[in-house]
Order: sequence, then structure tokens, then C-alpha cells
Amino acid sequence: MKYIAVILLAWFTVNQAGKGIYVCKNAAVSLYSKAPIEDIDARSDIGTSVLNIANGDVAFSVPIRSFKFDKALMQEHFNENYLESDKYPQASFKGKLTEKPDLTRNGTYPVTATGVFEVHGVKQNRSITGKLMVANGAISLTSEFMVACKDHRIEIPTLVFQNIAENIKIKVTAAYIPYK
Repeated sequence: MKYIAVILLAWFTVNQAGKGIYVCKNAAVSLYSKAPIEDIDARSDIGTSVLNIANGDVAFSVPIRSFKFDKALMQEHFNENYLESDKYPQASFKGKLTEKPDLTRNGTYPVTATGVFEVHGVKQNRSITGKLMVANGAISLTSEFMVACKDHRIEIPTLVFQNIAENIKIKVTAAYIPYK
């Protein structure tokens, strides 16, 4: 986990000297599947993120095994059968904000990050919307988006088709601190 955070940080700090760079080491990432028989809800609180205000670069990474479920069997199936977390241990996004909000003023700013989203070893170009909030110098980011299982070759067996939705809702919340 620390290795991924170091790589993300190195990617952002080359020739930047830490100016305008913010980090989050405890981003909350949740997933939700609404299905006819059973809803699936899981959460991780150890996502990492780096935000470079100067050039708009943004990156997120979350270990797949860090997602916690209410039911142990659900968690086991998620890791072993669907996301194959031993083979594909991380989900990530690396991109650039298309807007340049004025972060010297308090407020909520709609943003869009365009880049590469990777889950289950499948990279996909995505534009993901979110909100960047500034409150007395503190910066946070929230986003909610859908991920289609088929887009990332996540196979849902016919036997459990009624238990898992084809599209999974993802929510991300990150509170940043300046990188020193």
C-alpha cells in the first residue's frame, strides 16, 4: 500500500518541488450494487490520492482487498471470484481536472477529471465528475459514478445474476493535506 502511495507521489512531484500538491492517505471508497435479491455494500477507508493544483493532475488508488462487507462470504466471493484481487490488487484512476477552480476562495466547485480508470486489469478512458470543496484552506473532493462490470471483464455467473447488479455505484471522498 505504501509502495503505491510513493509511486503516486513521485509521479506528481517530478519538477514540482511540492508546490500546490495535496495528498490524502485515507480516502473513503464505497461500492453499492442494487439487485433484486440482495443489495451489496462495501467500503474501504485506505484509498490514497494525490492532487496537483498547479497543473490539475489527480490520481487515486485503492487496494481491492481493503473493501469490507457486512457478510464474510460476500467479501470472499468479491475477492476470489469477481475481482480476483490476488491477480489485480488495485483499482486506480490517473487523470487531469478539466477545470481550474479558484482554491483561494471558500466554495464548492464542480469538476471533471479525464483520464484512465483501471479495475480488474482493464484500463478505460473515463471522464468522472465530482465536487471540489474549499473551506478555510482545507480541500476535499467527492465523486459518485457508475462502473459497468462488463466494461472491466468482471463476469457474473448466471447462477447469481439476481444477486449482483450489472452496474456498480462507486462513491469517493478524499480530504487533502498539503504535501511537505
